[in-house]
Amino acid sequence: MDWHCRPWTLNLLLCTLLEVMRPVVALYFIAVYYNGRKDEDLVWAHALILLQPCAILIDHGHFQYNCISLGLTVGAIAAVFSTRELVACVLFCLALNHKQMSAYYAPAFFAHLLGKCLHRQNPFFNVIRLGLIVLGTFTVVWWPFLYSKEAILEVLARLAPLERGIYEDYVSSFWCCTSLLIKWKQRFSMSTLSYFALGATLTASLPSMVQQISAPSHRGFLYALLNSSFAFYLFSYQVHEKSVLLPLLPASLLVLDEPFLFKWLTINSMLSMYPLLRRDGLTICYIALLFLFILMYYAPMQSKEDGSRSNYIAQRFPKFWWALISFYTLFLVMLHVLYLFVQPPTRYPFIFEAVITACAFSQFAILAIYTNIKQWRLPIDKAHSSDVKEKVN
Repeated sequence: MDWHCRPWTLNLLLCTLLEVMRPVVALYFIAVYYNGRKDEDLVWAHALILLQPCAILIDHGHFQYNCISLGLTVGAIAAVFSTRELVACVLFCLALNHKQMSAYYAPAFFAHLLGKCLHRQNPFFNVIRLGLIVLGTFTVVWWPFLYSKEAILEVLARLAPLERGIYEDYVSSFWCCTSLLIKWKQRFSMSTLSYFALGATLTASLPSMVQQISAPSHRGFLYALLNSSFAFYLFSYQVHEKSVLLPLLPASLLVLDEPFLFKWLTINSMLSMYPLLRRDGLTICYIALLFLFILMYYAPMQSKEDGSRSNYIAQRFPKFWWALISFYTLFLVMLHVLYLFVQPPTRYPFIFEAVITACAFSQFAILAIYTNIKQWRLPIDKAHSSDVKEKVN
């Protein structure tokens, strides 16, 4: 092997090892966070995480390495739960530097850690300590580029490609969906749109941040991660289809508390990525993995003493809502069939993509509203307070 090939080979081996970090750490997290739950429930949750179709298709079909940054993020979450905030800061900084879309979680990490510092003695010292760790980690990672201002600006330009526009293709974000009514790209400049996106994203993230600063809790932190990533996915600048993996991560960690939320988010995330995956020739894999996920979700395990998991979940929703869900599911099946076998009208060549985008966006928006409300109700439920004994050791 030539000497100049060795660094690339070592980098490939390291990435391969880190690829397994997300499922491994997530499985450990589930086992510890839900300590005391039935073994079959834990096995069921582990199986759903390992068979997460969106992560498999994007990382191993679309060929991305999102599992590395997502694994580092799960490690940071576990460190927060272990009261090892310094380790959490290092891991999250590494995730953020690996893929800048990890910034979707930044408001949640900031608010939760700040809230915990403010509820301790010497809050100023605790905040300074975390800040120095963040600065130190960024300095080490960016050291090769600190030799000149031009090098730093070039990297930053790659991290924030404003020239690519506020959205690409048909992603299920607010800006893409509403572009059917408001031609954002024609009416406003890129700089103006970037400010619009920044303001909308911060506004959508603010409620969950305020809740975690005022009343930080373990379970609230997971909801904050979900709400923060929803805010970025729906409103931020230059969102890619694969970014839906970000809200899916905290949803997977809440799978035993919010099983329907996880299932519904996964199904609609698959829907939102379908045009991209079809262009990659992954239709058969898409259908197979989605079917396998649904089959595993409805596995006949006992969640309660008097009924199956599916019956227990069904009891939480009125029949009217289940009728709407069934109608929407049937509509999605028909939409997939039409998209596969029917040519769109010449006048509207992207009509199916537009409908898919609108459907997925509507469900993401509904779920985001629900999870924000659920997070704000946590103090009333007195759930998983940070002041109680830590679950992760």
